[in-house]
Amino acid sequence: MHNNADPLKQQRSVMALITLMRPKQWIKNGFVLAPLLFTGSFLDVAAVKHALLAVLLFCIASSATYIVNDIQDIARDRQHPEKAKKRPLASGAVTVRSALTLLLILYALLFIGGWFSSKVIWVIVGYLLLNVAYSLVLKHQPVVDIFSIALGFVLRVFAGAVALNVPISGWMFTTTLSLALYLAAVKRSQELSQRGSGGRAVLKKYSQPLVDRYAEMSATCALVFYSMFVMAAKPELVISVPLVMFGLYRYWYVVDILGAGESPTDALLSDWPLLGTLVLWVGVCAWALWPV
Repeated sequence: MHNNADPLKQQRSVMALITLMRPKQWIKNGFVLAPLLFTGSFLDVAAVKHALLAVLLFCIASSATYIVNDIQDIARDRQHPEKAKKRPLASGAVTVRSALTLLLILYALLFIGGWFSSKVIWVIVGYLLLNVAYSLVLKHQPVVDIFSIALGFVLRVFAGAVALNVPISGWMFTTTLSLALYLAAVKRSQELSQRGSGGRAVLKKYSQPLVDRYAEMSATCALVFYSMFVMAAKPELVISVPLVMFGLYRYWYVVDILGAGESPTDALLSDWPLLGTLVLWVGVCAWALWPV
C-alpha cells in the first residue's frame, strides 16, 4: 500500500508544481509572434526559430513571475475563498521551499537562454523588473496598475521584434498598447463586479463606471489604430478588420453576459466562437501577407 501511495503523491506534487507555473497563461506569449506574422517572415526557418525561442523565454519568465507573486501573496490567498483551494502555495500542495527551488531553476534556464538570444534576454529582464515593481508598488496605484499590465504585453511584442532584428512599428505599438489596456481594464471591471472592492486594495480607488469607460475607450482606440495601420501600411489586411471587430464584440459578450474577463486566457479558451475568430484572424493575416 505504501509503495502505491508514494508514486501517487509524487505525481500530485509534480502536477501542483506545473499548476504553480500556470502553463495555461502561456497563451499570452503569443503576442511575441506578432512581428513574425506582420513582417511576413513566417516562412523563414531562421526567423521562426528566433521567434519561438523568444516565446519560450517569455513562457519561462512569466512562470517565474507567477511564482514570485504567489509567494508574496500566500497569506492573502489563504484568506480568499477560491484561491485558498486553487493556488498550490495557498492550498499547501506546494511548499515555499519547493517553489523557491523551482524559481531558481527557471532563472537558471533564462540565464542559459541569454547565451542564445542575448538581445531578447534584456527585454526579459525588463519584463521581470516591471513585474517586481508591480508586485511591490505599482499594483497599488490606480491607473498605473492598468498601464503596468498593458506594458507587459507591449514588451512581448517588442521581444518578438528584437528576436527578428526588425523595428517595431508605431502602429503595432499603439494597437498593442490599446488592446492590452482594454484587457486590463476589463479585468479590473470584472473584479469589481464579482467581488467588489475587497478583491484587491487598488479596487477601492476605482468605480465600476470609470473602469468601464477605460475599457470602452481602449477598445475603440485598438480598433481605430489597427484599421489605420491596415489602411496605411498593410492594405491587403483590410479583410481582417471585420474579424477584429467581431472579436472585440464577442469578447465583450463573454465578459458582460457570461461573466468571464477576469482572466483573458480563460475567456478565450472557454468560448469557441472567440477562439475560432482568433485562429481565423491568424489564418487570414498569414494568407494576406504570404510572401510571393
